[in-house]
Amino acid sequence: MYKVGITGGIGSGKTTACKVFEVLGIPVFYADTVAKEIMTKDALLIEGVKTAFGNESYFEDGKLNNKHIAGIVFNNEKALAQLNALVHPAVFRAFDAWEATIPSTVPYTLKEAAILFESGSYKMCDTTILVTAPYDVKIKRLMQRDGVTEAQIKARMDKQLSDEQKGKLADHFIVNDEEQSIIEQVLALHKHFLQIAEELKRFEC
Repeated sequence: MYKVGITGGIGSGKTTACKVFEVLGIPVFYADTVAKEIMTKDALLIEGVKTAFGNESYFEDGKLNNKHIAGIVFNNEKALAQLNALVHPAVFRAFDAWEATIPSTVPYTLKEAAILFESGSYKMCDTTILVTAPYDVKIKRLMQRDGVTEAQIKARMDKQLSDEQKGKLADHFIVNDEEQSIIEQVLALHKHFLQIAEELKRFEC
């Protein structure tokens, strides 16, 4: 099945774009949401986290001790990389399991991930979409949505690749600047992906 990866920095509106694809009947795998869920469900991941960060990484009821984990990885790039090295493969496994449940009649799937390029998971997709938005638009959205300061937002942005860096790896773009229609951009991409999926289907036959 044709796999499309979609990403964008915080405040870019990638979730909004994904919702439009869902309205068109395209299944979306939300990697960031799944990553939080599997921290307490994937046995291999849980074992790895306990080995790397101690049994106190989880409470007796099985819930993740977020405060303990955050205290270790905060401002510690080596520890954060170690955690990511455990989480990313687990997300890949979850994606494979999810995709196996998708009917063969579905033309393509979407994998949404904030760190699609940073994690290297874009390499497992057939093509990628980058959702972008002007800096001032992102700031306005996030200040309204999360009630945070511009300095706090910038600190979060600095931990991700810039749009310029991501743009060098992306195949397609959606500009979410509150002027251009997201719906029209998604429809154009949807039409393109349907054509590719149809060509691949004929080739397989």
